[in-house]
Amino acid sequence: MNELVPERASGAATEVGTYTVGKRTGLFVLTVLFFVWGFITSLNDILVPHLKSAFDLSYTKAILVQFSFFAAYFLVSVPAGMLIRRVGYQLGIVLGLLIACAGCLLFIPAARMHVYMMFLLGLFVLASGIAILQVSANPYVIALGRPESAPSRLNLTQAFNSLGTSLAPIFGALVIFSASAGVVHFSSVQTTLNYPASEAASVELPYFWLAVVLLALVAFFSWVSLPTIKEEGEAREETTHRIVGFFEFLLFPRLALGAVAIFFYVGAEVAIGSFLVSYVTEKSVGDMGVSEAARYVSLYWAGAMIGRFIGAGLLNFVRSGALLAICGFSAVVLISLSITSEGDLAVWTIVAVGLCNSIMFPTIFSLALGGLRQFTSQGSGVLCMAIVGGAIVPLFQGVAADSAGIRLSFVVPLICYCYIVYYGAFSPFLRNKK
Repeated sequence: MNELVPERASGAATEVGTYTVGKRTGLFVLTVLFFVWGFITSLNDILVPHLKSAFDLSYTKAILVQFSFFAAYFLVSVPAGMLIRRVGYQLGIVLGLLIACAGCLLFIPAARMHVYMMFLLGLFVLASGIAILQVSANPYVIALGRPESAPSRLNLTQAFNSLGTSLAPIFGALVIFSASAGVVHFSSVQTTLNYPASEAASVELPYFWLAVVLLALVAFFSWVSLPTIKEEGEAREETTHRIVGFFEFLLFPRLALGAVAIFFYVGAEVAIGSFLVSYVTEKSVGDMGVSEAARYVSLYWAGAMIGRFIGAGLLNFVRSGALLAICGFSAVVLISLSITSEGDLAVWTIVAVGLCNSIMFPTIFSLALGGLRQFTSQGSGVLCMAIVGGAIVPLFQGVAADSAGIRLSFVVPLICYCYIVYYGAFSPFLRNKK
């Protein structure tokens, strides 16, 4: 169990801020952070079809947007857990925001040079910053209250993360798709030749303003002083200070299997969001334009937001593992209905999967960290590393879409949800003890 220390130790090397806030205010400002990184992450669902058109890419190459973004979690999360153990959660948040800001600014030269690989580099840097934020903020929210209410509390903050993911596709459709579509009205030969470059350039301004927002958050988190988390046993025995090797975490069954669950959950969620525009624009499915299709991406993420608000309440009465298994099974049923039907039924059943996603990430995260005590920050790093599923699973779906068609490619996330059902059903029998 983690312990909150209201005041910082005098002379601490990791001191941040001049204005100390309490637990409730701390939870509020962290909720704002969840909203911002959810907004940024969901913009990728608009970038995938947009850059696919701008650079004339296959599904497999276009999904490298998600691969570059989520691969950063695999490479950065465990080192981030070690870093945060040394510098503290709040300084980790500040560093994560600065790195994410640098990633946003890389979109400016990428757009002006019209280089796809530079877009991918910007996404990798941006995601590296967000990975540090995830490793810092998730266990912090868990520690801001009683351990038994941690799943409910994390679901509440993740609901605002989903609010960001819900609004981002609308923002992307208005700012990115509309800006690129505007160039079609000019009919000169030169404009036609430069149209792909104009499409790529339409992402420059949105990401510049995102960088400004991130810099404002850096200033804010440098000014305030959040309550310090002191991990149990931190000052009692020398053994609690050692860094546990990555493979040693395999000896904690609930954490190890929870990491696999995070891998499959994030992979499935991201894969569906990434291919939703292409799927619903299919003639046999929704037969609509990309701007209209983007609204369904927003509804998909809005379902997760609504479900998290509901789930935050339900988890006070229903065992978290059982609710996780129910949601996983519902997702399997909905995807099966979508890929075997057409028209509105196919569209709405795939969109409704977002509602099933609602409680999955925070519930898996809190279940997997249960009982880790002094190793919580490193366990958080392991779980955040598993977010690399958002890079791998969509890539498999991209390959499936190129070879078997986009409809059948949704079997890939369906398989992922089957594992979620397993983890939810059997998590009560797993313990984080060597």
